[in-house]
Amino acid sequence: MSPMRLAFMGTPDFSVPILAALIDAGHQVAAVYSQPPRPAGRGHKEQPTPVHAFAQRHGIMVRTPKSLKSEEEQQAFRDLDLDVAVVAAYGLILPLSILAAPKRGCLNVHASLLPRWRGAAPIQRAIEAGDSETGVTIMQMDQGLDTGAMLLVDRLPITAATGAQGLHDQLSAMGARLMVDALARLDQLVPVPQPEDGVTYARKLAKDEGKLDWARPAAELDRLVRAFTPWPGVWCEAAGERLKVLEACLADASGPPGTVLDDQLTVACGQGGLRILKAQRPGKGPMATADLLRGFALPAGTRLA
Repeated sequence: MSPMRLAFMGTPDFSVPILAALIDAGHQVAAVYSQPPRPAGRGHKEQPTPVHAFAQRHGIMVRTPKSLKSEEEQQAFRDLDLDVAVVAAYGLILPLSILAAPKRGCLNVHASLLPRWRGAAPIQRAIEAGDSETGVTIMQMDQGLDTGAMLLVDRLPITAATGAQGLHDQLSAMGARLMVDALARLDQLVPVPQPEDGVTYARKLAKDEGKLDWARPAAELDRLVRAFTPWPGVWCEAAGERLKVLEACLADASGPPGTVLDDQLTVACGQGGLRILKAQRPGKGPMATADLLRGFALPAGTRLA
């Protein structure tokens, strides 16, 4: 298939490799849509999103509307005269007028095996739930929340060592490859409706979800650490401080939940134990447990909350 004239609609780091792959494949990116710049950093200066910054570096027109509901924004989108729109973690609802504007419709890169984990946080929710696999679905967009027909799917295992950041990067690269493939074979691909069984929703992550409840099984807390690092983060109260847990592993241990059991910072859980391997105190950098404990005593018998 010859190169297409397209708009790319995306916001976070996940979306950048997908835009880069479309450019490398020779497609004409008429415009990039991204969330508006937001205050960030110590100075709270407005910063463009990762997609916005990447597009600017490549000389591509960027539009950052707060909404696509106005007739003015919808007409501006229609005036682009697109073959297709590619959407990857954009973050705004696309009205029917937007969905219908490109000649070949709007295609979405979704980081799950639909219909499992529709919604905002599919990568983290798959790890948290203990799924054995995940992947990327290339989907024709409709007015529902990730409900459109599927064009391409690829899979990736989730192991006991899988963390959210590494999985994020793998799925981003997979999404880039699949979207380039989908556009190249768009005339041959047959849309497959999503099955009605197996629908789950990946609700948006909240900051307060990362508090460790030591009464829960260690396996659940291990998944939580892997799913919620780096954001929203996982933490507990230790010696009057909020200790951020960055890396952990399962340990064969038992005791009253929340009790430190040894000099390796193994903590008893409702079932089994969790050994903290890397952590961060307020105002400090990340530390391996051995380094942490040299200046922050948490001897056996200490209770963590």
